[in-house]
Amino acid sequence: MKKLVYLVFFVMLGISSQAQKINWMSFDQAVAAQKKSPKPIFIDVYTNWCGPCKLLDEATFSDAEVIKHINENFYAVKFNAEGNESITFLEKSFKNPRYDPNRANSRNSMHEFTNYLKIQAYPSMVVIGKEAKIEKNILGFRNAKQLLTEIK
Repeated sequence: MKKLVYLVFFVMLGISSQAQKINWMSFDQAVAAQKKSPKPIFIDVYTNWCGPCKLLDEATFSDAEVIKHINENFYAVKFNAEGNESITFLEKSFKNPRYDPNRANSRNSMHEFTNYLKIQAYPSMVVIGKEAKIEKNILGFRNAKQLLTEIK
C-alpha cells in the first residue's frame, strides 16, 4: 500500500512538472527578441480587477493547443493596462503618468501604451506584426477554440 501511495505521488508530480505555460515576457524583451528573430508579438492587455481577464488566464491561456501555438508563433507579452511599466516602442516612451502604487490591485489610471494600442475594454489581445504595426485587436474574452481561430 505504501508503494502504491508513493507511485501515485511520483506520477502526479511528473504530470504537473510537465505542464506547459505560455512563455510570457516583458514588452521590451519581446521587441528585442523580435529584432533578432522576427515574429509577431501577441499582447494580453489586462487589469488586476478584471474578472474576464482572470478567466482568460484560467480557461484559455492554460489550453495546451493555445500554449503551443502562441509559444511557436509569437513573442507573448502580458501587459497591465493600468500598471507602472515604462515602455519604449518605435523610439517613443510610454508610461502611466498617474500610477498610484497604493492602489496597485484596484483601478488605476490608464497607461499611455494602452491608449496607443487603442484598447476599448478588458480583456483585449493585440497582435503587433513583424513590421511593428498593429495587425489585430481582439476585444473581450475568447475560449481556446475562438482564440485559435482568430490568431491562426
